Parts: sequence; structure tokens; C-alpha cells
Amino acid sequence: MSAPAYVRSRDNSRPRSRKSIALTLLMLLFVVYTLVPLLWLVINATKTQPELFSSFGLWFGSDFALFDNIAQTLTYNNGIFVRWFGNTLLYVVVGAGGATLLATVAGYGLAKFRFPGRRAVFAVVLGAIAIPGTALAVPTFLMFSQLGLTNTPWAIIIPSLISPFGLYLIWVYAAESIPTELLEAARIDGAGEFRTFFTISIRLLAPGIVTVLLFAVVATWNNYFLPLIMLSDPAWFPLTVGLNQWNAQATGVAAQPIYNLVITGSLLTILPIVAAFLVLQRFWQSGLSAGSVK
Repeated sequence: MSAPAYVRSRDNSRPRSRKSIALTLLMLLFVVYTLVPLLWLVINATKTQPELFSSFGLWFGSDFALFDNIAQTLTYNNGIFVRWFGNTLLYVVVGAGGATLLATVAGYGLAKFRFPGRRAVFAVVLGAIAIPGTALAVPTFLMFSQLGLTNTPWAIIIPSLISPFGLYLIWVYAAESIPTELLEAARIDGAGEFRTFFTISIRLLAPGIVTVLLFAVVATWNNYFLPLIMLSDPAWFPLTVGLNQWNAQATGVAAQPIYNLVITGSLLTILPIVAAFLVLQRFWQSGLSAGSVK
């Protein structure tokens, strides 16, 4: 004789409850692991140079020096931080923007057009995703050195234009989110391929484009190793390499009292990325949900 329904439901709820508690604790651990370094950065950006080494790291000092630190960071060494910030924006706008455009056009074409060698292209794209960027940094440097492009912005922009993962993501998303019947109806009505793409397809691809753009922006903004080996002129450094140079000056043998500028500059560096995620988050979430439903 089977147990009553309420007994079975009560017994089945116990493992679920334990599993939910375990998942909650695990997620809480991830949140703490993520937020504690950010909290440390925000708190220590408000301290003066002496208080950084004489006070507790996760609590504020006696003097609130955030605005003084920001002013010193922006004006130190003739405002080189502002130049690095402008260089990073240039690399992101041209490099990440161009990578998103190329990935969108190429992914859409591979998803909606049939041509010889399409499977070979697919294999090449998957192979390019599997190769880490650091493995290609030295060959890229040697090639750009022979072309005379090292120590120029093009040494950072041109490699940033290639995004195999973004192409693959648009390819998969376009194949699922754009009905072929809709494109055929537009062609029957006399619309050309460019008009169909810019008036119909690009609107359906918008969530996927935003997702690729976010990945490209973050990858270009945080790019460190490639600019490190490509650039030797501090005037063309991005923020990542420039702040590392400051950190070396602050902790080297002849250390300079600029460690507070390193921390404040790091805080200013992450703010645009945080703002970009907050602004584009709803497009990203809608894109992932739309792709899963379709």
C-alpha cells in the first residue's frame, strides 16, 4: 500500500531543501569571492599613501582622500593616465566595434547562405576558438615587426578585429533566430540582400550582436599581453599596461609614493566596464533567453 500523497510530497521536499541550501551557500561564496576585492579597491581608493600601509584594508582611513587621489591620478606625469584612457577607448571603439561588425556580417552569411567549403570554414572557426590568444602573440609580433607596425595603434587594433568566438556565436544565433521563410518573403517582395539584412535581419540579431559586443569590449579593454609585447612607447599604452608600469614604479627598488594612484587608477579603469554591463545587461539577457526558446 502506497503512502499518502502529502507524506510523499513532504519526504521529497527534504532533499530539495538541502540542495537549495547548498546552492545558496555556494552562490554566497561566489558573491563574497567576487565582491571582496572590489570592496577592497573602493575602500583603499579613499586613503592617502601613508594610510594604505598603516590601516586595515577593508575599512576606511581617517581622511577621505578619494577626490584628491582622482585629481592626482588624472594630472600625474602631465596627465598620462588620460592619454592611456583615450588609447584604450580608441582600441575598444575601433577594435571591438570592428570585430563585432565583422563577426555579425560573416556569421550571418555563414548561417543563411550555402556555398562550397562552408563546412571547412566551420572547422577553421572552431579550431581558431580552441587556440589561446597568448599562443599567437609572438608570431603576431614577428609578423607585425616585419611590416613595421609595431609600436603603433594598428598593432593592437588589427588583431582585435578578429573574433572567432563572436563569429561562431552570431552564426549559431542567426541560424536559430532568423526564419528562412522571412528572408524568402523579403526577396519575393523585391528586397535586395543588403536591404534585407539592414531592415530585417539586423533587428532580429540585435541581442546576439550586443552579446558579442560585450565580449569584444571586455576582451579589448582587459587586453594586456599583446600591448605589452607590441608597444614600447608609453604614449600608446592602454590602461592595463600603463597601470602595470605605475605599479612597477611604486614597488620597485627606487619605489615612488604613487601606490595610491595605482589603486585609484584601477578603480577608474573598471568603472566603464561596470557601466557597460549595467546598460547592456537587459539586451544580453533577452538575447540568451530568445536563443534558448528558439
